[in-house]
Amino acid sequence: MASAAEQLAANLRFATFRKAAELHKRIGFTLMALIAYRLGTYIPIPGIDPIAFSQAFSGQAQGILGMFNMFSGGAVERMAIFSLNVMPYISASIIVQLLGTVYPPWEKLRKEGGEAGRKTLNQYTRYLTVILALFQSFAIATGLQSSPGLVLNPGVFFLASTVVTLTGGTLLLMWLGEQITSRGIGNGVSLIIFAGIVAVLPRGVWQMFAMTRTGSLSVLGVLAMAGLAAGVIVTIVFMERAQRRLLTQYPRRQTGSRSFGGDASFLPLKVNISGVMAPIFASSLLLLPTTAMGFLANAELPAWAQWMPSVVGSLQHGQPAFVALYAALIVFFCFFYTTVMFNPEEVAENLRKYGGFLPGIRPGKRTAEYLDYVLTRLTVIGAAYIAAVCLLPEFLISFMGSPQQTRALGGTSILIVVSVTMDTVAQIQSHLLAHQYEGLIKKSKLRGGRK
Repeated sequence: MASAAEQLAANLRFATFRKAAELHKRIGFTLMALIAYRLGTYIPIPGIDPIAFSQAFSGQAQGILGMFNMFSGGAVERMAIFSLNVMPYISASIIVQLLGTVYPPWEKLRKEGGEAGRKTLNQYTRYLTVILALFQSFAIATGLQSSPGLVLNPGVFFLASTVVTLTGGTLLLMWLGEQITSRGIGNGVSLIIFAGIVAVLPRGVWQMFAMTRTGSLSVLGVLAMAGLAAGVIVTIVFMERAQRRLLTQYPRRQTGSRSFGGDASFLPLKVNISGVMAPIFASSLLLLPTTAMGFLANAELPAWAQWMPSVVGSLQHGQPAFVALYAALIVFFCFFYTTVMFNPEEVAENLRKYGGFLPGIRPGKRTAEYLDYVLTRLTVIGAAYIAAVCLLPEFLISFMGSPQQTRALGGTSILIVVSVTMDTVAQIQSHLLAHQYEGLIKKSKLRGGRK
């Protein structure tokens, strides 16, 4: 049976959205912030020869730089001030989350610190973001200066200006994401990545249509790919909403003549707890050797390293070794990130502390074992689903001879776009529900005053 909130959400109409003035302001602020971000992806850092850099980037487009370029909305291929995007902030967030589970002082802040502890961990995340951004921007500046013809006036001034510009761009995006979260709709960092991916996707679609005019791709092939993309999106929506609900009961307590508790609720366990982090980690690890070998293409390797180009060449997109390792890494990171994000012992202890229990299972250790049993099987399904979505383009390219643009049909890009879209719609719906509740409360007060 649907709850009162679900019934109210089902009755939402356009008139409710039209009257929600606060939601209009939030949407307007979000759009203006995303427009400012997109404008920043077209402002290049000073001292770069754009033509020479474009030629150099074209040789690295299939490596890790290509993935970062997709996430940044094309800022990397233009070497814009937002080239680092929010990747240092995401890396810092992941590191802080990992340390929050193994480092006792931070674990205490996470569990017992409350709002103050959360703010302290967020501050540590910002500090770590600055450190990572400085390190990555210095590595980029050094790599650009060591490549002949890319930098107009190499030297200390170029290194300093590039480090300051790229680090400042990341910090500005971090601040902008926090502002979108507090004054806009949805998770600001996710929306920034979403805007970058959406800005790049139309180029791939346009290239596919251009291939139909040259005859290298048939109209029937384009329609088949469009149908396949629709099927992938439906599958992602279904799997991202799928969850296992475990019935949780609380005992009834008697206090004088009144009784409390005795309620039953559900403990929802998502099929895909790891989200999009598993394919991001797997892609980064696999594409890192390809990118490093691309920078060493013109260098003379020592005798003991002559085998490296052939091995790295087998890790290109579409190669059987790449497909096998990609699938194995996705499965590994799905289990690893799920273990970090969900602790069965902690959940079982919280249930026992508040008097809750799973029917037929003893509280404490047996509950933790059962949660781990269920979670392991859910993660197997989630890892298989993530691997299938991410490997679909590789299968089409390798075994069916599809064009490279087919990669847009699956992988982390579609996962991020669909997931962020669902979260944003949920945020808008929650604001509309809050507005409708406020209207009902005002009406009830007016009716009470008339009486």
